[in-house]
Amino acid sequence: MNIAIWLHQTALSWPDSPAVYDGDRLYQTYGALHQAVCNRARHLAEHHGIRRGDRVAFFSQNLPAYIEAMHACWWIGAIVVPVNYKLHPREAQWIIENAEAKLVLTQTGDVFADIPAIREARLDDVPFQDTPLSAPLGVDDQDLAWLFYTSGTTGRPKGVMLSHDNLRHMTLCYALDVDASYREDHVLYAAPMSHGAGLYMFAPIRAGAAHVVPASRGFNCEEIISLAGTRGNLVFFAAPTMVKRLIAAARERGYRGEGIRTVIYGGGPMYASDIDEALETFGPRFVQIYGQGESPMTISALSRDLVADETHPRWRLRRASVGVAQSCVTLCILGPEGEELPPGQTGEICLRGPTVMQGYWRNAEASAETLRGGWLHTGDLGHLDEDGFLYLTDRSKDVIISGGTNIYPREVEEVLLRHPAVFEVAVIGEPEPEWGEQVVAYVVRAEGAQVKEAELDSFCRQNIASFKKPKRYVFVSSLPKNSYGKILKTELRNTVLT
Repeated sequence: MNIAIWLHQTALSWPDSPAVYDGDRLYQTYGALHQAVCNRARHLAEHHGIRRGDRVAFFSQNLPAYIEAMHACWWIGAIVVPVNYKLHPREAQWIIENAEAKLVLTQTGDVFADIPAIREARLDDVPFQDTPLSAPLGVDDQDLAWLFYTSGTTGRPKGVMLSHDNLRHMTLCYALDVDASYREDHVLYAAPMSHGAGLYMFAPIRAGAAHVVPASRGFNCEEIISLAGTRGNLVFFAAPTMVKRLIAAARERGYRGEGIRTVIYGGGPMYASDIDEALETFGPRFVQIYGQGESPMTISALSRDLVADETHPRWRLRRASVGVAQSCVTLCILGPEGEELPPGQTGEICLRGPTVMQGYWRNAEASAETLRGGWLHTGDLGHLDEDGFLYLTDRSKDVIISGGTNIYPREVEEVLLRHPAVFEVAVIGEPEPEWGEQVVAYVVRAEGAQVKEAELDSFCRQNIASFKKPKRYVFVSSLPKNSYGKILKTELRNTVLT
């Protein structure tokens, strides 16, 4: 089944329903979107020679045309290769060439003008009009739809191969485990469409909901609050750092979340103090998801009711979890020898199911390593409790080993964030000749706060074991983040080593 069939069916059912907004302005109805997709599909095929299985790269910020252009690719059986717009063009070039993309769509049409091997076109270049409406091309379930390149924090990024069937099961998980979709919804693309926000478009398209591309083309707290007032029923994905910023802005102006229906957060750790403050400010509007590109946003979920619950005897622990396995996957925790560990024991989080990628593009060795034994090995450490709730400990590469003892940075970060003068923090290990590594905390002070190393050291001493507390504190104005809001600890480690 071609994942684009859902747009075709919705457009035939509700052609006059709003489909896409450009900021607060109606850009397209579903009927107009349907027509635009058919026009684009014809243009891709006849002008650029795109055929089933060809790769088409996207290197653009969020735009209304992004949605129709992606669907135009799927309409003719092509594969979408979304590239992070914040990458340097040279980095994007590597991805485009590795994917062997036949075409790259950009905002200006001349980003790669000096590279003859790359064929480039403007995202809004569609000369054909009024192409006869048609259904998308039939494809096999395992045909690729989305070739997503990982962030590449440990080397060259790898192309995650996701099929139409992968995306269908991801969408079923969304509807069952994350959030129902309604025609009255306004899905806001505050996070990059080249990542999870773009993948989450299918359920609302099937439901006939409207899609809102903010005028800022990204995450802007004031704009979100304004759109919540004018459009209402906002649903959007946000990294935890985005949620933190939105809550800070809302509290400053006395806004309580009116007009926002659901905030789906994931992509990094949501610290206990941050979600507590978010619930206190907005109420039960939050859903947590945990996933990765290799099983897109489909490892576990903590539902709106579970995030907000304070009745269960272990509600505090559960809120600190990343929820239970999503409907289409099986979770387990594996030890160093590949043995399945019982509840309570920490090991590598592994899963299997129809959401798991087909493998890495042109990289059989990495595919075999990550998918060994029939399980997707996430590289994340965690444990399950007796009720099936999953708790993240850390990325395996982030664990600090000091004097032969494992120290999990997230545990230290959780403590430091309870201090009122700390706004953000990232904990890493740095080489230390006697102990191997020592704990270093990079701290962003809360606005107007003054706190010194001795005070934070005393606070840690009161709350965690002495061997876990930072040996050094570095006060910074901000932490390095990627375009999805995830803190880049690799950059901090590079700073330490240089």
